[in-house]
Amino acid sequence: MARIVPACSALCLGGGRLLALAQSSSDAAGQQATHMFDREFPRKLTYRQFLYAQNDSLIRFAKAVQKRFGQEETLELLRKQAAEFNLERGRKQAENSADKSLKSYTRIFANPKNWEGVLRLEVVEDTDAAFELKVTECLHATNFRENDAADIGYALVCWGDYAWAEGFNPKIKMVRDKTLMQGHPFCNHRYIFAG
Repeated sequence: MARIVPACSALCLGGGRLLALAQSSSDAAGQQATHMFDREFPRKLTYRQFLYAQNDSLIRFAKAVQKRFGQEETLELLRKQAAEFNLERGRKQAENSADKSLKSYTRIFANPKNWEGVLRLEVVEDTDAAFELKVTECLHATNFRENDAADIGYALVCWGDYAWAEGFNPKIKMVRDKTLMQGHPFCNHRYIFAG
């Protein structure tokens, strides 16, 4: 699953599970499916096709909710969901890690294969006390911005990054003041170990 799941997606209300399933179906080639739901897609999808199809439903739904309940109430609900989802994601990652150090947390970001097809990033700093990465391309940001839904994208995809770090270890703090989703030229994720 980690091979194709982007950090910033926090995985859009479970969208990472869809990516993992798409990957696992190709890994399970040769095993006979017993139910029609377990069959492979009839054609291979690009990352862009898959992500855009997934996000299209999210964007339409969120815009309908915004229309009914208002922008701020909807965004608050989305931010809350993203934070809860990623807090738990961080806790699960910590349970499966050898320790709760900054290096253990950021190991997933250091391998470019983990973000293949979804993010382009570079590691700017990697020490025991701080880890910084710069995201220069994000398929989520492109998609949400193209659909005039950057506010929804920020709430769903970007907001939970803070909670993810906290869930892994409350001593790890993420600092970020730029995101592609908000129209900046890059995202600047900086993780600081305050322990």
